[in-house]
Amino acid sequence: IVSFRAAQYACTLLGYTLQKNGASADFLNRIKQLEAHMSLGRKLFRLGNSADALESAKRAIHLSDVVLRFCITVSNLNRAMYFACDNILWAGKSGLLPHMDQEKWSQRSFRYYFFALILNLSRDAYEIRLLMEREACGKRPKGSETRHVLRADSSLQQLVLRLKVQLHLLVHVLRSNPPLLVDVVKNACDIFIPLDKLGLYKTNPGFVGLCGLTSSILSILTIVHPWLKLKP
Repeated sequence: IVSFRAAQYACTLLGYTLQKNGASADFLNRIKQLEAHMSLGRKLFRLGNSADALESAKRAIHLSDVVLRFCITVSNLNRAMYFACDNILWAGKSGLLPHMDQEKWSQRSFRYYFFALILNLSRDAYEIRLLMEREACGKRPKGSETRHVLRADSSLQQLVLRLKVQLHLLVHVLRSNPPLLVDVVKNACDIFIPLDKLGLYKTNPGFVGLCGLTSSILSILTIVHPWLKLKP
């Protein structure tokens, strides 16, 4: 399924690039048809994904951390609704529901997808904050070093110092935790897709294709190297 997704967004990016470079209309139509076939194929393979998302939500209910429990559970519930809407879209596009309003169900699908990604990014931000606090506690300077770090001639200098420290901690935490870094980049790329489709932040098909292709490649990496997948 992930390879279908990568191929679909590669077609989106290729079609936009070729259009900008003056490719023939016939060739562009072939690219769009290939992209549509890839999209329909993905929907077919995802017919059972709602049940998997619900099972993941049930497992997440038992997490001890309240914030992680909320983010992961509600994210999976939104994913389940997203896949359910996607299944209805597949039925409409395949001719089983010929009179279905595809635009309405597409918007519903992307709304659930958007909410799921918001929660995924919230979970990432929470995990980053916890790791940064842990790192700061482990490396907090003492005695004269503390006074030197906090000493500044103005509040602006103090702010700059704090920002530098926080940025250093952020970079260190992400470099030390590849699964978290991959998850952040993947979710950050993915969120531009529903933002564009819902009209909340319009970009262009080329940018959407690039974001989708990047997140798909990262997803493939987590399959090839399971240690890169972020664990609950």
